Amino acid sequence: MLKEKFLGLIGQYSTDMDYHGACWQEIETQYSAKSRYYHNLEHLEHMISGLEQVKTHIENLDALLFSIYYHDIIYKPTKSNNEHQSTLFFEKRITNTSFDSIPLCMTQIEATKAHQKSTTHDTNILLDLDLSILGQPPDTYYKYTKKIRKEYRMYPNFMYRKGRKKVLSHFLALESIFKTDFFKNQYEQQARENLNYELNQLQ
Repeated sequence: MLKEKFLGLIGQYSTDMDYHGACWQEIETQYSAKSRYYHNLEHLEHMISGLEQVKTHIENLDALLFSIYYHDIIYKPTKSNNEHQSTLFFEKRITNTSFDSIPLCMTQIEATKAHQKSTTHDTNILLDLDLSILGQPPDTYYKYTKKIRKEYRMYPNFMYRKGRKKVLSHFLALESIFKTDFFKNQYEQQARENLNYELNQLQ
C-alpha cells in the first residue's frame, strides 16, 4: 500500500518513472534501517491508515501525504535536528517536481518537532496522526514503548529514564495532547492513561 500510494502521489507531479522509483527506494531504505524499531514503515502505515478516517476534512491531501512520507526520513536518536534535516531532504527531492505546496510541507514537517498546536488544520491532523500511537490500547502502547527504548539503546537506563520522563511530562502538561476534535474524542483519555502509567513505572 505504501509504495503504490507514494508512486501515485508523486506521479501526479512528475512523468519521470525512474525518478519516482528512486524517491520511493530512498524512503524505503531510510525507514527500514536496522536502527529503527518504531520510526519505520509500520509507523507510516499507521499514520496513513489513520488518515483515512479524517480524509474528508483535509484541505490539501497531497501535501499532507508528502509530509507523512518525509517527516521522519532522517531519524537519529542522538540528534535534535531530525525534523529540520527531514525538511531539507524533502525540499531537495520534491523540488524536481511540479508540486507547488513545498513550503507548506516544510512547515508541517518542522512542526513535528515541538508538537505545538498550529493555526493550520492540516498541520494539526499531521501532529495528531503522528501521536495517535499514544492513544492505542495498553498492550499496543506497551509494545511501542519497548520499540522506542530499543531506538535509544545507546543510552544507559538512568539517562533514558530521565529523558523519557521529561517527554511524558511534557505531553501530560499540555491542555490537550491531540489538537483536533476527532483525535481528542478518540484517543485523549486513553493516551493520558497510558502516559501516566508509563511515567509511574519510570519513577
